[in-house]
Amino acid sequence: MSKPRQQPELFAGQAHRPLADRLRPTQFSETVGQDHLLGPDGPIGRMVAQRRVASMILWGPPGCGKTTIARLLAHVSDAEFEPLSAVFSGVADLRKVFERAKAHRADGRGTLLFIDEIHRFNRAQQDGFLPYVEDGTVTLVGATTENPSFEIIAPLLSRCQVFVLHRISDDGLEELLRRAETEEGRTLPLDSAAREALRAMADGDGRYVLNLAEELFLLPEEQVLDTAMLAETVQKRAPLYDKGQEAHYNLISALHKSIRGSDADAALYWLARMLAGGEDPRFIGRRLTRAAIEDIGLADPQALPQALAAWEAYERIGSPEGELALAQCVLYLATAPKSNATYKAFGAAMRTAKQSGSLAPPQHILNAPTQLMKDIGYGAGYVYDHATDEGFSGQNYFPDDMAPQKFYRPVDRGFERDITKRLAYWQRLRERGVPDGNPGGSSE
Repeated sequence: MSKPRQQPELFAGQAHRPLADRLRPTQFSETVGQDHLLGPDGPIGRMVAQRRVASMILWGPPGCGKTTIARLLAHVSDAEFEPLSAVFSGVADLRKVFERAKAHRADGRGTLLFIDEIHRFNRAQQDGFLPYVEDGTVTLVGATTENPSFEIIAPLLSRCQVFVLHRISDDGLEELLRRAETEEGRTLPLDSAAREALRAMADGDGRYVLNLAEELFLLPEEQVLDTAMLAETVQKRAPLYDKGQEAHYNLISALHKSIRGSDADAALYWLARMLAGGEDPRFIGRRLTRAAIEDIGLADPQALPQALAAWEAYERIGSPEGELALAQCVLYLATAPKSNATYKAFGAAMRTAKQSGSLAPPQHILNAPTQLMKDIGYGAGYVYDHATDEGFSGQNYFPDDMAPQKFYRPVDRGFERDITKRLAYWQRLRERGVPDGNPGGSSE
């Protein structure tokens, strides 16, 4: 495939071009890390082979090649490339693009409208794309780091294919560093451990690793940095994490499910990832409390007090010491016996309550504070459990028009194993028969 046409620029030979821009792929075979989309069997690869480009949303982390792919798609489809950033553009900019696109169409050329950070356009702005995408005035390629399901309106999503791009792998980052060294005609001034650390700092961002490399190429060739010297020379990249967006939900889900799966080490890792990313520890404390109730329940009745204690400990002593209380709670919950019997029982009870309407309790368990209520049978036949030999009457407590239900089914793990034995014991007493009513007992 031939390279895209380069537009001559005045003083182009004198202008400095960043290394990442100089190494921007000029054909799809030069891209790194997205073979699942761009390879011969990939969906975009098939479009390229047919020289047919459909509207699409490219969803992936920073520095994975979204802009590059859009540029190359414009080239292979022989379309005019119209780039916009949703951060800096508004309705007026869109109108100008659509007018130019109409003119291009009249001349027999298509227009590829590339919108970076498309999720930053509001609903009204996204609605404005629809007629132009639908009638083919523009082929829309939107780039986003956020989950399109949350950020892109449904009518626009229905007109676009969504493609998920991957963060650049460690091998891919190494390939980019080798290309940088070829471009600069020298090797990076790093020992092997520092080179590995450099790739880790980039955190899957190809553009970022090239920016770091460009900074290192400014150092004297004879100086070789180890890991400690590298850390002093370049600024470490902050973890990719947005507390208000999808990473927030993905990582808390990973933490919760690691606890549910009794993997203490994985749970600690996801806790550390969230804290390193700046997540509010109070939010984590809230989720740990939920996990204690939902996934452990009465299999270990101490799980809930442990979660509440950790939450309160953080509130009292703050960071960073309070984070250790959260870590202790994560370990406790991950290693505790698991049961969702309470969660399932309550759900079943709620469904039955909604279906059964306003059935009254049976009369024998109703209080009778007035003589009239006693006369019409309130409390008649009630057996005071403490007045029986077993401390258990076995009476019916469901409405008269409802058969007794069984919502709670404890698991044979942890403390619920003992609860199972108690329930079985009470069932045997219940089958033996209900004792006669004890008028001397309290009806409260």
